[in-house]
Order: sequence, then C-alpha cells, then structure tokens
Amino acid sequence: MTITASLVKELREKSGAGMMDCKNALKENDGDIEAAMDWLRTKGITKAEKKSGRVAAEGLVGILSVGNKAAVVEVNSETDFVARNEQFQDLVRAVTATTLETDGSIEAVSSAALAINGSETGKNVTDSITDAIGTIGENMNLRRVAVMEVPNGVVASYVHNAISDGLGKIGVLVALESTGKADVLTGIGRQIAMHIAALNPLAATKDEIPADVANRERSIFSEQARESGKPENIIEKMVEGRMRKFYQESVLLSQTFVVDGENTVEQALKNVESDAGAPIILRGFTRFALGEGIEKTESDFAAEVAAMNKS
Repeated sequence: MTITASLVKELREKSGAGMMDCKNALKENDGDIEAAMDWLRTKGITKAEKKSGRVAAEGLVGILSVGNKAAVVEVNSETDFVARNEQFQDLVRAVTATTLETDGSIEAVSSAALAINGSETGKNVTDSITDAIGTIGENMNLRRVAVMEVPNGVVASYVHNAISDGLGKIGVLVALESTGKADVLTGIGRQIAMHIAALNPLAATKDEIPADVANRERSIFSEQARESGKPENIIEKMVEGRMRKFYQESVLLSQTFVVDGENTVEQALKNVESDAGAPIILRGFTRFALGEGIEKTESDFAAEVAAMNKS
C-alpha cells in the first residue's frame, strides 16, 4: 500500500510521534492507522514523543572519578520524584560510566553503547533514554557531559546533596596535576571541590575570566563611582579597588578557602605540597548544578495532573 502524506499526518496527530516514526509504522502495518498506533505504543515511541516537549529541569548529576580521569553528567527529568527511582539512578550511573570512556563530547556519549549494571543493553545512550521515558513516564534528556584528565595526578570529585553514591544535585571535578602522593592530592582536591560547590567561582584564574564579563563589571563600577561626583583620578582608583575585590570573590585561586577561612585556595594548595612530596598545579575544574539555566515552569506538572482529573 502507498503511504500518503495525509496518512502520515493523521497518525502523527493521533500519536504525537515524529514524522519518520509514523511513516515507518504505517509501512510496517500496510497503512492501517490503528495497527500503526499499536506498533508505536509497543516501541514506546508515542509516550516519548508526547513527553518530549515538557520541561525537564530536575533529575540527577552523576560523577565517576578513577585516578587521573573523571566524568560528570547531567540527566534531566521532570520531577524530583523520578530522581529517587532506582531505574533512573541506574541509568544515570551507566551514562556516567560510558562518558568516562569517551572524549567528553555530547555527540560521542549520545551514540555510545550503554551497559546498565554490567549488562549490555544493545542500544546507545539516546535510545536507552527514550526507552526510559516510555517506561518511567516522564520526559528526560542528557543535557551535558564533561571529562577531565591529567597526565599525572588526580581528578578529585564531590557530590553535593547526594541521594546515592556518585549521584546528587551538584557535581564538581577538580583536576590536580602532580607527581605527589595520590591520597594527599585526593584529599585536598575533594576539599577544593566542596569549596567550589559552595562558592561557585567563575574561573580558576584571573586570566580565565571572560573579557566581556570583566568589562561589564568594570563598566558598572565606573558608573557607580561617577555618581559620587569625585574627580576622575579618584574614580579610577575606586574602580580598580572594586575590580580587585571582584577578582578575589570570583577567581577560585584567589578566594578564601572555606575549609580554613584564612588562606586563599592557592595558598592552601601550596601548604600541602610538602605532604604530597611534589608541586601541585590546579589545571581546572568543572561544576554542574542541576537545572541551572533552565527556564522552569512552576505549574507544569500540576497543571497536567489537574487537566487529567477533569477529563
């Protein structure tokens, strides 16, 4: 039977599935709309497609650190309730472990084969998440991933608001390059990761602060200083003073270390070099906070429940 555009359109409107999925379903079922609907439901495609437009800002951040390499991922769901689902947790752990074996790009992770609890699924990460949408019943997505590695040293990690091993609301990686003792490096690295989770620095060093961010701050400070009516030479000094404070508060190595409340993070690293037995260089950090930057619709889920109850 010829699969017409009108048939595809009709099935798409009924199922909410994508155009190619609808076309394939009709081909598999000789153009029978109802049989094609059942085919899509069996594959879990209709559920996934219908839910794909809903806001997913909850979920979990997963972390896995193995010596000098570590991975962090964010997998989103619609509700915090799903984050406590063991199937979802197993999925996030599996995605994190898979990420550790890639170059850290979202494309590589999405297409990589996935094994859950040591068992090969026979599917890639994207398809496995689609299956989970159909099974668990909420929209989900792999939002971002990162991998950090140093030639010598450790990539330490910390999970804040952990609900299970390696899973929580904030995940931080800290890359420390050194030939020193791994246990000392891991200890100070974890403390710095906790510091980053709490204070959320903009960058590791002053030079890493984006120029547009620094220029915006300088412009704001200049306008504020000019409102004082002071001479330009005084205004310039005021602005420079405020910029120094901005860098002290925003740059990781310049921040006051939350663990001791006295030294900068840079000095805290130097203080443990003797215990480590070698110099330590902080090569960078990665911080994922669940849902940051996602525009949340507060009544999204509640509205759907209310609508279902009325129907």
